[in-house]
Amino acid sequence: MPALLPRAARLPGLASAVLVIAAVVASGPAPAGEPDPVRGKYLFAAAGCATCHTDKKGKGAPLAGGRKLKTPFGVFYSPNITPDPEYGIGKWSDRDFIRALRQGVAPDGRHYFPVFPYPSYTGITDRDLLDLKAYLFTRPPAKTANKPHDAVPPFGWRFLVPLWKALYFTPGPFRADPERSRQWNRGAYLVTALGHCGECHTPRDVLGGPLPGMALAGTTKGPEGGLIPNITPDKETGIGRWSDGDLQEILKSGMLPDGDFVGDVMGDVVDETTGRLKVADLKAIILYLRSVAPVFHRIERKKK
Repeated sequence: MPALLPRAARLPGLASAVLVIAAVVASGPAPAGEPDPVRGKYLFAAAGCATCHTDKKGKGAPLAGGRKLKTPFGVFYSPNITPDPEYGIGKWSDRDFIRALRQGVAPDGRHYFPVFPYPSYTGITDRDLLDLKAYLFTRPPAKTANKPHDAVPPFGWRFLVPLWKALYFTPGPFRADPERSRQWNRGAYLVTALGHCGECHTPRDVLGGPLPGMALAGTTKGPEGGLIPNITPDKETGIGRWSDGDLQEILKSGMLPDGDFVGDVMGDVVDETTGRLKVADLKAIILYLRSVAPVFHRIERKKK
């Protein structure tokens, strides 16, 4: 969600928190070995890049940006991520790319609004980030200028983003839980980092920060104003009554247990992301979702 003003009660300590964030902006040494664009293509699908960065309704070039994203804080437009050197990311170094996705900081030092899901992408490993970049640089460049955002003040004031980060953002790559299985950790990585599921499925407070204890519990204020379902294993309001087969079918084809199909934003996610994942990864996602804390949270439109 976009950057917002901090709560006055949380102002003490913000300056030191901002300094901590600034201190970790610099990336460490790059992983050994040449980046693999073939592997990066799969990561590109898992990360959902095409869904947000292509303006299909406006018949824009692939990954040239311009897709409108309506939020409670205004309208934001995705940027051009083709390798065009003028309007895209063609001049970005490996370090620039890692810093952008892990820290939410542009090559020129500007802070990105967190409508760009770097609070989740920060968990992506360096190896995966460099493979993803290698694939993006094989895509055709598009000379499409980025559109300015139309955010409601003060939510579009970029100088406030470091304060939002100090409140809500914890940078750093995903760390596997040694007490859990390899499959569980793979699912956790896909859900919390690459797939950034919580960015849409977690309800937000008035500042756009995730509500504590409500991870993946759904919201009535999703992208484009849509209803985003509860995907915790709660048996009444979540996915607790659905079988693994039901969940795998939803992720693979978008078909719900009642025979209907998901639509809107989730339809795009199935087409461009989950529908392209390996069965092993779908099973890992399901295993992880089964393990999260169930949250009773019914998602319904309020009657006018």
